[in-house]
Amino acid sequence: MDKIILDQSIQYLLKDDKLKDLINKHPVPEFLYNDNYFEALSKSIIYQQLSGKVAKIIYTRFLDLFKNQIPKPNQYLKISNLDLRKIGLSKQKINYIKNLSLFFVDNNISQFKKMSVQEISSELISIKGVGQWTIDMFMMFTLCRPDILPVGDLGIKKAFKYLYDLRELPSEKFMIEKSNNWRPYRTIASCYLWKIIDNGDVF
Repeated sequence: MDKIILDQSIQYLLKDDKLKDLINKHPVPEFLYNDNYFEALSKSIIYQQLSGKVAKIIYTRFLDLFKNQIPKPNQYLKISNLDLRKIGLSKQKINYIKNLSLFFVDNNISQFKKMSVQEISSELISIKGVGQWTIDMFMMFTLCRPDILPVGDLGIKKAFKYLYDLRELPSEKFMIEKSNNWRPYRTIASCYLWKIIDNGDVF
């Protein structure tokens, strides 16, 4: 995401009283486009439903299996399930990354840059193990799309609860309605929301 878009987003979001203090308190988020889509998605799968701290440990062990290099899909398919289990990956996640590997081996994904959010989501959701949270993280931190709101993320839900002084976690409908004021920069807004509950290991 280039500096112009980031600067525009900050100026726009500063108009929202709910976000103003957060923006003034924290540094501007950084986004680095990553064209290694397999790396980004396999990392997301590893991070699913784990604390950032635990996920980082497992991901480091995962890279160690490939001599600290990012594996290619066909390389992953050659690693035994036993070795993957030893580093802490569940059987389910091993299969999910295998599904992802097979998708990348069989499909040309070089067009993702040019595709819409909806088109990419339709492609990825067909892979068993790749859910909406994984797709949202991919859109935000790999493709650097500026207007993604990960409504299924627990941290974002907790941030909404705090921000709007709710008794319970909000519904997706509530989050979408309230975030309409942040369009087309909901990715950047989300990064500030994470700061409310961030322990330093979001993703």
